[in-house]
Amino acid sequence: MRDKKGGIQFSFAWIFAIIAGVVILGLAIYFVVQFSGSSKEQINVQNAMSIGVLTNPVESSFESAKRYTITTKAETRIETDCNSQETITSNFGKQIIRTAEKTYNQWSEEQMTDMEFQNKYIFAKDRVEGKIFYVFSKPFKMPFKIADLIYLTSARDLYCFVNPPDDIEDEIEDLIGDEETRSESQNFYLTNRKRECPQESTSICFKRTDSGCDIYVSDNYVQKSSGRMYYEGDALMYAAIFSDKEEYECQVKRLMNRAKKLFEIYQDKSEFVFKKTRCNSGTDIELMQMISLLGGYQSSQDLEIINVLAQDIQDKQDNQYRNTEECRLW
Repeated sequence: MRDKKGGIQFSFAWIFAIIAGVVILGLAIYFVVQFSGSSKEQINVQNAMSIGVLTNPVESSFESAKRYTITTKAETRIETDCNSQETITSNFGKQIIRTAEKTYNQWSEEQMTDMEFQNKYIFAKDRVEGKIFYVFSKPFKMPFKIADLIYLTSARDLYCFVNPPDDIEDEIEDLIGDEETRSESQNFYLTNRKRECPQESTSICFKRTDSGCDIYVSDNYVQKSSGRMYYEGDALMYAAIFSDKEEYECQVKRLMNRAKKLFEIYQDKSEFVFKKTRCNSGTDIELMQMISLLGGYQSSQDLEIINVLAQDIQDKQDNQYRNTEECRLW
């Protein structure tokens, strides 16, 4: 309705309707934004949980030295972290996995949520990105199996193994696969010289004669920019290659906590076996020494002496009860 001066007059009902409409529209936009944010968080939680679940088949129920592929629909960022602190609910610390998706050219990092696993030991770069990821595992033994170690890489991260020992070369060849099973997004390479490595690949050299390598692997340690990591056995060697020093040391600490608990169980079993069968394992002193060593574990430099004692215990058991299964502890 126009007034005498040509202006427009609004009734109270019209004004109320306009204000109410603006408020409703604002609330609608707010809830859409909030729902979008919560949806991203839900997706990230689901992805982190999925990564944890998808690594299950890679563990001991499947053959070692075979890689499996994890494929995501959207560009995905995976971060792994480690907490070695013992808690009321866990004596072995925690494996932490976080994921983020890239939508509209932005990462949903604000909605990243920690997913924690007490029984997983994943070794990877601090952050891996892409749509295709590879995982494989190896059992870590000292001397019996302590846990399965899982190695996670992105198809975008290229690794070049330069002149490795024969057993490692054979294993890498198995991981790469033959021409029929080889992935188009292959990220492992074998060469005899560092200069033959693909551009932008991480070079892993097993002989000091090759200069300018990103990673050097010695008989009992791996040297890289993040520091020197000591290892015993191939399972920990791969762990040191694919992770940084801080994460490696944390995960090995978790493994030693687990090993200590297992040795305590076998110590109790030794007493039980003796009462039942009169078989004396002859390793009581060594078992107590091992539990003490593991209880005082500080860093990967301690692995050598722990491994020597573990091998002594294994040899003693093998020699004493080679043909008497009921007397064996493991």
